[in-house]
Order: sequence, then structure tokens, then C-alpha cells
Amino acid sequence: MNISWVRANATAQVLAEICLNETEYLALFLGPLTSPVFLPVCVTFLIIFVVGAMGNTLTCAVIVRYKVMQTPTNYYLLSLAVSDLLVLVLGMPLELYEMWQNYPFLLGEGGCYFKTFLFETVCFASILNVTALSVERYVAVVHPLKVKHVTTRAHAKRVILSLWVLSMLCAVPNTSLHGVVMLPPKFGREFPQSAICLVKPTWMYNLIILVTTVFFFLLPMLIISVLYLLIGLRLHRERVMSMVEATSSFGPESVLVAVFGLCWAPFHVDRLMWSYIDTWSVQHLKIFEHVHIISGVFFYLSSAINPILYNLMSTRFREMFRPTACITCEKVK
Repeated sequence: MNISWVRANATAQVLAEICLNETEYLALFLGPLTSPVFLPVCVTFLIIFVVGAMGNTLTCAVIVRYKVMQTPTNYYLLSLAVSDLLVLVLGMPLELYEMWQNYPFLLGEGGCYFKTFLFETVCFASILNVTALSVERYVAVVHPLKVKHVTTRAHAKRVILSLWVLSMLCAVPNTSLHGVVMLPPKFGREFPQSAICLVKPTWMYNLIILVTTVFFFLLPMLIISVLYLLIGLRLHRERVMSMVEATSSFGPESVLVAVFGLCWAPFHVDRLMWSYIDTWSVQHLKIFEHVHIISGVFFYLSSAINPILYNLMSTRFREMFRPTACITCEKVK
């Protein structure tokens, strides 16, 4: 989503008739070429990138390197780590570039489609992988007798493949609505420097955003919350832990649910605001700019924090991380 077009809609149309040079005209409608918060956001993103890239890479390395770690549960973690790496490695640089140079969009129509398709796919894949992992944990704890028959490696691979295919299919509608948009000609001239990658038929986009918010945030949030609640109740009821541990058995599950909601809620609020605010005042624009920055930070933070939440909570992963990290450091040297 490019915030420049929102700023264009918020600008009074009468000012377009003032005799301005091209730079002033573009700045009037699309805002500054470089975001005023580029530097602090860039530093924040770089920290998130380093932590997330290291954590997800180590997760992949541990699962691929050690056969004992190649369990159905860890296959979901591997898929989640791959989607998170794609978000960090491909999504973050594109967003930073857009903040550094809001316009023009240099990759053309095909690049606009590819960028949107990739971003939507990895977003959906991350959410579906987290949900599938929650279902697998629920089956393992609440229905342990079914684990050998239901959560096999082959089954996990089929589910993961289905999740990625579903993510790609669900990314198509939003992708098809995007394209390169330019400001209309003024003063007898065109403005190719105003080209940005943006949605074209907004009414259909608004419907898609509403549907994806329900099915890729509210519904997964509900499923994850209910499943982890049932897991906590089962552990508490059967007293598989000591009394102290049983009392805190809701802790990790509560953290996972809270982090999922905290990281993904701003992302969907950002998209809903852009979709359903028809008349943009200066105040609306300022609020949206802050929401847009916060949503980006928490969105990428989700990809960086997943290895900590899902892997470092496991004793076996902690045991495997250290030698794998040492081997990686020795190869770098």
C-alpha cells in the first residue's frame, strides 16, 4: 500500500491549478519523495531483519540438519520459518525502498503484480502455518492417541503444500486489482514520475480486504485462542505438571495468542482504514500515517519473533541451536 495516493486524495483540487514546476506539483499531491520518518524506521527494520533472519535461518538449519528434528510439528515450523524469511528478505527491502523513494515505481506493471502477489502469498502462508501448527499442538495434547495416525510426516507435508497453494490462490484477487497509476495530465503535460503501484477498482478491493480480514485474522485468532485454551485446560485437568507448573500452564499459550493478535491487528486496521475512509481530512491522514508505520513495524516483528516463541520454548531446539550456530559462524570465518 502506497501512502502517497492517500495524500493525493487529501489535497484540495483547487491547488492543482496553481502554476508549479513538476517537483512542486508531485510533492503537492504525493507528498515528499522520501518519508520524513525513513531513518528511524530504517534502523528499526534493520534490527528486526538481523534478529529475524538469524532466528529463522537457524530454525531451518536445525530441522534440515538433524533427522531427529524432522517431526510433523517441526515441518510446520520449517514452513513458517520459510514464509517469515521471504517476508523479511523480499518484503522489507521493497517497503524500505518505497519509504526512501515514494515515487516513481520503477518495476512496471509486471513488477507491481509480482510485488503484490508475493506479499499477499507470504502473509497468508504465515497466518495459515501458525493456525495449522496450533491445530497440530491441540491434537498432540488433547487427542494423543490420534497422533500416530493423523500427524504423520506425510500428512504434515500434504497439509503444508495445501496451505501454500491456498495462499497463492487467495493472493490472486487482490493482485489482479493492482496496477501502475499516474496523476492525470495537467498544464498540458503528463507526469510519468508520479507512477506508483496501487489498486485500481477500489470498491472491489474494499470487499476483498474485508473478507481477508475475517478469514485471515479474526477467524484464525478465534481458532488459535480456543485451541490453546483447550490445551491449557487439558494440561491443568490431567495435572501432567507439578502444581506450580499447572498453574502457569496457560502462560505460553496466552503469550502466543497475545503476540499473534498484537502483531497482526495493526496490519489489518491499516488496510481497513485505507479501504473505508472515503473523505480524507488532514487529521485522518496524520492518523493513517502513524498507523501505517506501526503496522509495518509489528508486521515484520511477527516474522522475527516467531522463532523465539515457537522454537526457543522447546528444550530440544535450544540444545540444537548452539552447535548449529557455531558451525555457521565457523563457515563464515
